Amino acid sequence: MASVTRAEIMDRYGLGRSTLEKWFRERASTGHPEPDGRRGQQLTWDAGAWHAWYSARGTEAAVPDGLATRDRLAEIHGLSRHALKELWAARGANGHPEPARRHGKALYWDTEEWAAWYGSLPAEHDRELLTLAEAGRLLGLAPGTVTVYASRPPKGWPEPVEEVPLGGGRTRRLYRRADVLAYAAGKA
Repeated sequence: MASVTRAEIMDRYGLGRSTLEKWFRERASTGHPEPDGRRGQQLTWDAGAWHAWYSARGTEAAVPDGLATRDRLAEIHGLSRHALKELWAARGANGHPEPARRHGKALYWDTEEWAAWYGSLPAEHDRELLTLAEAGRLLGLAPGTVTVYASRPPKGWPEPVEEVPLGGGRTRRLYRRADVLAYAAGKA
C-alpha cells in the first residue's frame, strides 16, 4: 500500500496547501479520506484511496488540456506569483485575458491565449523585480543555496537594483528578472 504526504499530493495534482487543508478539515462534509499513518511529522494517505476520492469529485476532469492555473503560468513563463497577481489586478489597463474557466475559487486560463497576450506586452515586464528567494525559485535553486548569494555571490551573479532596509538590520535585495535570467543563460 503506497502512502502519500500532503506535499506529494500538492505536486502530483497541482493543488494548493490551503485547499487540501480545508478539504481535510471539513472531511465530515467533503468525504476526504482519513490519514493512514505518518511519515515523520507529516500525515499520509493511501495513494489509491485518495486518488479515487479526488477523481470522484470530478476535479481532474474539470480542467481540460490547454488550460493552466496562475501557478502553472508562473512556472511556464518564469514569473513570480506576485507578478502574475499584479498583472491580473491591472487587467483593466493591460488587457489581461479573462479566465477560460472557473472552478470554485480556482481560475484557469487558456495557455495559448495567455502566452500571446503576455508576448504582446511592452518590454517593461522584463524589469520585474524579484527578491532573492524569488530569483532562487526562478532558477530552481534550493532555498538554502540562494540565501548565501547576498553575502557570497557566485561569479556573474547580478548586483541588486534596489536594497530596501527592513527591521532588525536586515535588507531586502531586489534583482531584475531579466538580469537573473541572463545569469542563468551565461551559466549554461
